[in-house]
Formats: sequence, structure tokens, C-alpha cells
Amino acid sequence: MKKSSTTSHNAGNTLDTWQALLDATRRFRDARDWSQFHTPKNLAAAIAIEAAELQEQFLWKTDKEIAQNLKSGPKRDAVVEEVADIFLFALLLADRLEIDVGQAIADKLAANEQKYPVALARGNARKYTELGDQ
Repeated sequence: MKKSSTTSHNAGNTLDTWQALLDATRRFRDARDWSQFHTPKNLAAAIAIEAAELQEQFLWKTDKEIAQNLKSGPKRDAVVEEVADIFLFALLLADRLEIDVGQAIADKLAANEQKYPVALARGNARKYTELGDQ
């Protein structure tokens, strides 16, 4: 897992494994007694809401403006925070549903390897159902 390039308030506390991320997230949640609110419905809604807040960071901006905003500063920090929020809620949802995130991602990548063979998918954005339609 790659550490953010922005300055961290927890410098030195690198959470570089799924288990370390999950443990830290559980500690944060449990210290506040928030598990009771983290139902699958609420966590799924939180992911969607945070994803919308991430999308808002790019709304009505040109690609050039976005590239400039993402170099450094408060606009980049806002994007980093929204990405972190999405991951935190996704991790909590996976935990609640007893999903092994590492295995789920490995399985999804394997499925995508079959759906998107390099020979057909390289360099285009077509959906797998359209790859044979050259």
C-alpha cells in the first residue's frame, strides 16, 4: 500500500497492510461506540456520499485545472481526505460483511483478467461485452 504524499497528522504511523488498516479503524470506531450505527445500509450510503464529495472536487474543472489542483496544497488535501473516507467506510463494510478484502480483490482481478484479455483490451475503454466488436 502506498503512503499519501501529503503531510500526515500521524507521521510515522504508516498503515501498510489490510490488517493494520482494519485494526486502526476498528480501534477508532470502537472507542466512540459507533459500531451500532455501522449497518451495511448505512456504510453503503456513507461510501456513496463520500464518493459524491470526491466527485465534487473535480466538478466543472478542466483536466488542466485538476492536474494543477492535485500537485499540492489544500485542494489536493481535500481529495486525499475524500479518498481516505471512501476507503475507511469500504473497509468497515467489508469487515461487517466478513469479506476478506485481499482475497476479494485478488478474485476480482482474476475475473477481470478473463473479461479483459490484454490482446483485446489494451488501449481502449470498451466494456468487456464490446471487446469483440472491432
